[in-house]
Amino acid sequence: MAIVLGPNQYGKAEVRVVAVDRSTPRHSLVDLNVSSALRGDFAAAHTSGDNAHVLTTDAQKNTVFAFARDGVGSPEEFGLRLARHFAGSYDWVSGARVAVESYGWDRITVGGTPHDHAFSRNGGEVRTAVVTVDGDDVHVLAGLTDLVVLKSTGSEFWGFPRDRYTTLPETTDRILATAVTARWRYTGTDVDWDAAYAAVRTTLLETFAGTHSLALQQTLYAMGEAVLEADPAVAEVRFSMPNKHHFLQDLSTFGLDNALDGPGAVVYHADDRPYGLIEGTVLRDDVPAAPAAWLGTPGFC
Repeated sequence: MAIVLGPNQYGKAEVRVVAVDRSTPRHSLVDLNVSSALRGDFAAAHTSGDNAHVLTTDAQKNTVFAFARDGVGSPEEFGLRLARHFAGSYDWVSGARVAVESYGWDRITVGGTPHDHAFSRNGGEVRTAVVTVDGDDVHVLAGLTDLVVLKSTGSEFWGFPRDRYTTLPETTDRILATAVTARWRYTGTDVDWDAAYAAVRTTLLETFAGTHSLALQQTLYAMGEAVLEADPAVAEVRFSMPNKHHFLQDLSTFGLDNALDGPGAVVYHADDRPYGLIEGTVLRDDVPAAPAAWLGTPGFC
């Protein structure tokens, strides 16, 4: 029996970089969290401590800042530049993975006019991109996390099996809420990344709103199907969608009803845990799989 080194990678995680374009009086900014990982011939570093093939993680960090000095563009574009650089700079580096999180900022409005250089952070939603260069192959995953959505009606849940441990009542009218994490894989790189991202995000939101849901699973599939129908360059969409439960609060102790068709507001208790976690992939059956694109990306997303 022999003991050998298996698959491995290394890099610099969570490089926080803010780039401000001050070329005009109206500034713009991008706020990123960038992680790089290299794959290749690093066996000697593991087995004998020989660092001759180790591009330091400090150098990887500094490359992120240096490339940002030339401008960032979209997260996908920035990830492509970095991954191609890392994978193409040394013979012993066979591949690179660059993951980018992009945090949104809105201009502060003063007297009805958006300010030139004052911003406020917008919500918890984060745009994401993962670029993998694997030999001659290039894979791009665009995506988003924590897109919190809610429908106050238009959702049902019934017809499920019951056993001695089932207490959940069936319902034909409930709140449906989730925090969408989604990543979608492109079949190429000739893409207007910002326009494509905006279009997919709009499709996700419109489909969530427009689907009369019999289960969150049904809504997940409808959202993925709509993205694939709208953009032929997208090969697959992966989702992770926690069910943010809202339960009708019992107000009978106070002599109050809390009926869906009663007077006044309907009052719910928002329960953050435990929660159902719905995950799935919607894909084209005529596009080859690309497992290398998803290496290092945990779970479904």
